[in-house]
Amino acid sequence: MPAPPPTLKKRRDFLACARARRWAASGLILQARERRPDEDVDGLRVGYTCSKKVGNSVVRSRAKRRLRAAAADVFAGCGRDGWDYVLIGRAGATLARSFHDLLADLRLALARVHAPRKARD
Repeated sequence: MPAPPPTLKKRRDFLACARARRWAASGLILQARERRPDEDVDGLRVGYTCSKKVGNSVVRSRAKRRLRAAAADVFAGCGRDGWDYVLIGRAGATLARSFHDLLADLRLALARVHAPRKARD
């Protein structure tokens, strides 16, 4: 299994992604933004979050581990350098979906986020 991509750590990076593009799939929500050229960061970065709606801390941690594993598989081939992504777990869906379906959800969300504006609408 490939190594997971570098992670977002700062709240301002999560907030910047929240104001940018997003796509809700059955098993997850993807937020993405292209970084400005003046930001001094290379490659892509990914953040993971699950609210208390997903469950208690054990359930949230399990959902984030599944999102990290999916990101390691998908972002190696489909992610774009110079972009920040946030994967958000969905209550009842992130853990209930098969891993194969979760990977398909992430690939679809990436394709939709990176599609030209007219194709997304």
